[in-house]
Amino acid sequence: MGTEKSTGTKIFSLSGHVKRPGNYEVEMGFSLKKLIYDPAYGDGILGGKKLKGVIPGGASTPLLTPDMIEVKLDYESLAEAGSMLGSGAVLVFHEETCIVWVIQRLINFFRHESCGKCTPCREGTGWLERIIRQIEQGLGKPGDIETIEEICGNILGRTICPLGDAAVMPIQSAIKHWRDEWQYHIDHKKCQVKSNYEFR
Repeated sequence: MGTEKSTGTKIFSLSGHVKRPGNYEVEMGFSLKKLIYDPAYGDGILGGKKLKGVIPGGASTPLLTPDMIEVKLDYESLAEAGSMLGSGAVLVFHEETCIVWVIQRLINFFRHESCGKCTPCREGTGWLERIIRQIEQGLGKPGDIETIEEICGNILGRTICPLGDAAVMPIQSAIKHWRDEWQYHIDHKKCQVKSNYEFR
C-alpha cells in the first residue's frame, strides 16, 4: 500500500475553497488533483471558480500552481515538485484570492511563533511581516520584493531550528509563481484580484 518509498496511508486535512472540506485518509501516492476535484473528496472549487494555488502540506510548505497539481501526495513526488508533504494540511484557494494576503497571514503566524533565540528568525520574521503587511495595504515601495527575497535568503538555513526555513519557503514560492501580483500591489496600491478572504 502506498509507494515504494512512501508506504501506507496518510490523513489529509483538506480546507479552503473546496466544496467538501474535511479529513480524508488515502494511500500515499494519491493524486492531489483527485483529492481536490473528485466528488468523493473535495468535489472541486467553490462557486465553479478556477483554482489559483494550493498549500500542499501545511503553512511551512512551498505553494503549488494549478499546473502542478498532477503531483502525487508522497514525500518524493512533492519534493521533486519543489514542495513538501509536511503535515498533510492541504489549503486550496481560488482565482479571487490575493496571494499577498495569504502570505501576510502566514508570516504573521511565524513571527508570533518565533522564540526569539536566534537573530535571523527573530529580526527577519518581524521585518518580513512589516514589509508584506505594507504591500498588502497598498503602502509598498519599489524594491520591496527584492528586499523580501534578500531577507528570506539570510534566514534560510541560518537558524537554530527549522522555524526560520518554514517561515520563508512559502514566501519564496509565492514570489516565484505570482511575482506579477506582488508588483501590481506595489505599482497600483491595490489588489490585482477581487479578493475573497473567507476560508473554511
